[in-house]
Order: sequence, then structure tokens, then C-alpha cells
Amino acid sequence: MLSSVKNDLEELRNLQKAKILSRFFKTGKGEYGEGDIFLGITVPLQRSVSKKYSNISFDEIQELLSSKVHERRLTSLFILVNKYKKSDANGKKEIFNFYLRNTKNVNNWDLVDLSAPNIVGNYLLDKNKSILYKLAKSNNLWERRIAVLATYEFIKNNQFKDTLKIAEILLNDKHDLIHKAVGWMLREVGKRNQEKEESFLKKYAAAMPRTMLRYAIEKFDEKKRQFYLRSFK
Repeated sequence: MLSSVKNDLEELRNLQKAKILSRFFKTGKGEYGEGDIFLGITVPLQRSVSKKYSNISFDEIQELLSSKVHERRLTSLFILVNKYKKSDANGKKEIFNFYLRNTKNVNNWDLVDLSAPNIVGNYLLDKNKSILYKLAKSNNLWERRIAVLATYEFIKNNQFKDTLKIAEILLNDKHDLIHKAVGWMLREVGKRNQEKEESFLKKYAAAMPRTMLRYAIEKFDEKKRQFYLRSFK
């Protein structure tokens, strides 16, 4: 089964797209995606492959998720999400724990964004969320992004408290990918409850990284956007 997944992905390889994606996902020396190998396969095609193999074992998923090939990792995460959606409570717990053991392999922003809300966020929706605060304080960039992106599932269920608390923890983060993620989640809070977002912004806008602030206020009208931008130091 594992060889079939790999073969299906190989058949979809696109060298031209691979070059573009390698640049887009910053795979050069010293960049956040250093060493990542791309086959050049679009996300919809990877989703199609994942649907064919939703019954593969955790050992096979582990091998795909441990690969240096980006599309193997992302496809394995799609398979994991598909498994999670079909699982009972015990199965969901097993997948959640498997995911947390593999955060080192969920190591680019698309891998995080397309999996963390669906697995980590969904699992923790009605449970203790302390693990997210631990991840938010991690030295690992991707664990910090998992922490804030997982809260997207909470936001969709009109639970904003943890997003705002984690945003506060990440306020002084040095990485642009965290600035974007936090700003994006604040914007999503604002779409559902602008008063909650503005309460946070009135307290922290002046201290926020500019990228974070710009992402957070993107959907505001121009007058309100300028008000918050003027508060930026």
C-alpha cells in the first residue's frame, strides 16, 4: 500500500512546479524550509491521492510523514485528517496523540494550516487546552504555529478566549510566519465578534509587529484601519 502511495505521487510529479514551490516555501540554506524536497504536485491532486489510501496503517503514515519529500508529508496528513473524521472517540484520541508525537515532521506552514485545526483543534474543542499553551512557548516555530492555528476550530465554534490568550503569548515572537498566523486568527475572531478583536487591538496594537497588525485589520473599513495603523509605533 505504501509503495502505491509513493508511486501515485511520483506519477503526478511536475518539475516546473517543483522549482516554483521550492522557492515559494523557502527551501534555501538558512531558510525556514531548508532541505524540503518538492515534487510539484498541487493540493487538490494530493487530496485525491489521500482519499484512495485512508485505510493505510499508522506505520505507513509514519514513514510518509518522516519523508523529506514535502508532498509525501502533506498527503500523509490528509490521510490522517480523513481517518480522524471517520473515527470514534478512541480513534480520534489515538490520532491526536500520534500527531503530537510528530510535530517535528509537520514542518512547513501549509502542513500546519491544513492539519492542525482539523485534528488538534477539533480534538481539544471540549477538552483541557493546556497543551496549546505549552506549544505556544516552544522553541520550535512549527509548534508555535500549530498552537495558534489549532484555535481556528475554536473560533469557528465561537470560542475566542484561547485564541486571544495565545495571541498575547506570541505578541513578541520574532518570526514573520507567526506574525501572519496570529494576525489571521485575530481577523477570524473579528469576522464573528469584532468587539472581541477590537478589545484586544486597543490593548496591544501599539506593541504588535506591523505584519500581525495588518493581517488583523485587513477586513476593517479604511477609517478604522488607519486608526489602528496610527497607533503602531
